[in-house]
Amino acid sequence: MHRWSQLFVPTLREAPADAEVASHKFLIRAGYVRQLAAGIYSYLFMGQRTLLKIIDIVREEMNTIGQEFLLPAIHPREVWELSGRWGVMGDNMFRLKDRKGADLCLGMTHEEIMTEIARKELRSYKQLPQIWYQIQNKFRDEPRPKSGLIRVRQFTMKDSYSFDIDAAGLDVSYQKHDKVYRRIFDRCGLKYAVVEAHSGSMGGSQSQEFMVMADAGEDMVAQCPKCGYAANLEKATSQLPPAEDLAAEGEKPKEVHTPGLKTIEEVAKFLGVSPTQKIKTLALMQVEDDPKKPGTQKTRPVIVLLRGDHQLNEAKLTTALGGKEFRPMHDEEIRRVFGSPAGFLGPVKVPALSSSGEQTGSVTQKMILEALPLMLADTALKGRKNLVAGANKEDYHLKNVTPLRDFHPTEWVDLRSAAAGEGCPNCGQPLVVGKAMEIGHIFKLGYKYSTSMGAKVLDKDGKEVNPIMGSYGIGIERILTSAIEQNNDADGFWLPRSIAPFDVVVTPVNIKEASLMGAAEEIAGKLEAAGFSVLLDDRDERPGVKFKDADLVGIPYRINVGKKVTEGKVELVTRSTRQSQDATIAAIDGQFRQMVQQ
Repeated sequence: MHRWSQLFVPTLREAPADAEVASHKFLIRAGYVRQLAAGIYSYLFMGQRTLLKIIDIVREEMNTIGQEFLLPAIHPREVWELSGRWGVMGDNMFRLKDRKGADLCLGMTHEEIMTEIARKELRSYKQLPQIWYQIQNKFRDEPRPKSGLIRVRQFTMKDSYSFDIDAAGLDVSYQKHDKVYRRIFDRCGLKYAVVEAHSGSMGGSQSQEFMVMADAGEDMVAQCPKCGYAANLEKATSQLPPAEDLAAEGEKPKEVHTPGLKTIEEVAKFLGVSPTQKIKTLALMQVEDDPKKPGTQKTRPVIVLLRGDHQLNEAKLTTALGGKEFRPMHDEEIRRVFGSPAGFLGPVKVPALSSSGEQTGSVTQKMILEALPLMLADTALKGRKNLVAGANKEDYHLKNVTPLRDFHPTEWVDLRSAAAGEGCPNCGQPLVVGKAMEIGHIFKLGYKYSTSMGAKVLDKDGKEVNPIMGSYGIGIERILTSAIEQNNDADGFWLPRSIAPFDVVVTPVNIKEASLMGAAEEIAGKLEAAGFSVLLDDRDERPGVKFKDADLVGIPYRINVGKKVTEGKVELVTRSTRQSQDATIAAIDGQFRQMVQQ
């Protein structure tokens, strides 16, 4: 058994001033972690003991479907350049040079490294499928580390990667991870939702996140209380009630004077219309490095059209642009594309852009405007009539604008952010939107990495093909923080027994009384022999101090050894409910087992 008097558990009565969320406050107060620098933490005895229990659960479940590796944390630049992500990751990547001047980075994720192994070692479809995983430190130069272990610069991740010969095989690997993840999070005692998700910089055709609903979360999730639909707002869709169109005023757009009025609200009020009857025109520029001309970037105008009351979902736009980056147009670019200053932009008669047009950007980069604008219209505008839009003329707007008559989008795309109260896309019931914390994410990567990095195997016909990949991650520390966010009160927190540092703390109220200490030693010995992990609080402290510490540090059960020892009894306390019951010392192991199984 462990004796509290011999352990380093530096509990605090007050949380640090910069601790805002519950998990951050209690991880510090309970002596689980100490901060070394912004976003960098040391895990002390209680914290490490808990993380190792979480890792054991993850490892046990992952071993049912995959093989464990351990890959380097330091990566050469060349591997990331093969995938095209050396530049994409930007300032979030920790970069360094070795003594010879070679560029290196600290691993944020390991798609490239796993694919490099596959590229060199896999030769035939007979070697597939493969599922490889590791539990490894990751490094991310977060611009604003905060909320304790939720957003940090060094963290522990279980990341796994699947290689299959075809999409049907990937489906199987993906479903295996889905089932294993549910078992992991169930065993860790978490309440979670599985939501549709955006793949982000990982790429891929399908992904889903495992989310814990918590006020400390930085993601927003839309859920349907009736049918169970759930999606990250980056991906969520919804049903909209029918919007009323304005009456027609002729067969073509009608110009109206709107002096100095630029915003959706100002123009709508001036014309006596609703923002739902307006077209919002966003002027953006798609940007990507030009591989043929180092130091230059290719740009392409992107015109995004939304209903006046809707907001652009940037993740959806990134997907529509094939993962390419974008930025707002500069004033001079707006005038070149629209022939108008900002504030009066619309989709009707957008001037064509000459492919030979050039423009100087920053001092160090040459920006080349190339190709005609892409015009992406949100699907909420489809079928609408007689709308109001900018006239591409200063101080003027157009009434009576009808899509597909007065302008033709390049593509209709879902680009708006769903909102609370809108209809569920499956059953129509009002959606509920709340904060959530991501604890796991699984991706169907497809061929992005195997193609870019040249991983090939021979199929059954002897033809060289790229294996299809999946990527699957779990944040180890996020399981701990999620459990604390879900299980806390003013005095501390309690963890599910499966991941708690100890199952039970045995607390004699006075160690100087031989009868109490003798009983506490006997109880701790019996419980340990019965297979429970036990912490004996043998400190020479007042009972109130011991009880407060026991409530604080996340142990789910406490046994108080006090005056009832003379009757052969002690008190069993469940931390989550504060309920207590008497138990006999002689049968303590059986009674405690029955208690934890309830």
